[in-house]
Amino acid sequence: MNNKNKLPREAIAMRVTKELHNGNVVNLGIGIPTLCPQFIDPKKFIMYHSESGVLNYGEMASEGKEDTNLINAGGQYLSWDTPGMSVFDSAESFSMIRGGHIDVAVLGAYQISAQGDLANWKLTNRKSGNIGGAMDLAIGAKKLIIAMEHTDKKGNIKLVNHCSLPITGSKCVNTIVTDVAVIEIIDESMVLKEILPGWEIKDVQEITEPKLIIDKNLSVLSHIGPTNSYVLFEYIFVLFTGIILCFAPYNAGRIKSFVPASKIIKFFDLFFLI
Repeated sequence: MNNKNKLPREAIAMRVTKELHNGNVVNLGIGIPTLCPQFIDPKKFIMYHSESGVLNYGEMASEGKEDTNLINAGGQYLSWDTPGMSVFDSAESFSMIRGGHIDVAVLGAYQISAQGDLANWKLTNRKSGNIGGAMDLAIGAKKLIIAMEHTDKKGNIKLVNHCSLPITGSKCVNTIVTDVAVIEIIDESMVLKEILPGWEIKDVQEITEPKLIIDKNLSVLSHIGPTNSYVLFEYIFVLFTGIILCFAPYNAGRIKSFVPASKIIKFFDLFFLI
């Protein structure tokens, strides 16, 4: 198993936001995709859609204001405070998907084949739910982006020649953003477009079963760009507050209540990896 640095989940989501454009209608799957909204450039207007029957939702509901009647497909509680948000029944929601009205779907994956087949709903060794709306999104969205770790927790390869797990959609994946690379499916082949600094092509190939085609304009995988660099301000603030914690023990309890240590760690992950 390769022990080189990899991007944290937040950075994968940050890189995905570069693929989302002003005015897009976007559906986010569970897991890493749900992290994307916090890294979107506020100048971009993105309408988020959920199979549960919500369009143009914004922030998650704050603690104590959860409404069990307003959730997204991942079971997260949404806020009623977003201007222009609309709700409707599930049948209409799926009509939007099947009618081709979703610009981008961002999903996770267990396996992706060289041809762009997607398997993301069932593991053979684990009881799991049904396929849900993933099969509709895989085929109905104009563009399908996969956000995932390049291998699973045991180091097993997820980019394979042929999926061994039940298929969600056939030849549907367009772009794959992982913790070490950005890959596009072009003419049923995997094209390496970006690679994480410190990694070589052979390193990525070792954890990718299909033969990679190297883009002639191969570039560095950069998750922090002008469209989302504003996010660093939050982490700088968090780091500064963390320093105060070290020198203000009497106020530590009060500050710690709204600045979790995990965010201080994430600052270093996001800022120093690239």
